[in-house]
Amino acid sequence: MNKNTTPIEVSAKDLPLHCPTGETKTWNLHPRVFLDIAHTGQAKCPYCGTEYFLPAGVKAGH
Repeated sequence: MNKNTTPIEVSAKDLPLHCPTGETKTWNLHPRVFLDIAHTGQAKCPYCGTEYFLPAGVKAGH
């Protein structure tokens, strides 16, 4: 379970979004899962519970 309760802000350069990200410490790794953040602007990892969000105005997709 992830102890980080603060949602992580992601930008367009982080898309497609996956968890764990490149900044994740190796002790906290789990299988890579791609997260759909385009529809709601928010996503939560089903493995570790890390929450991600797109700030207002950032467009996901082309």
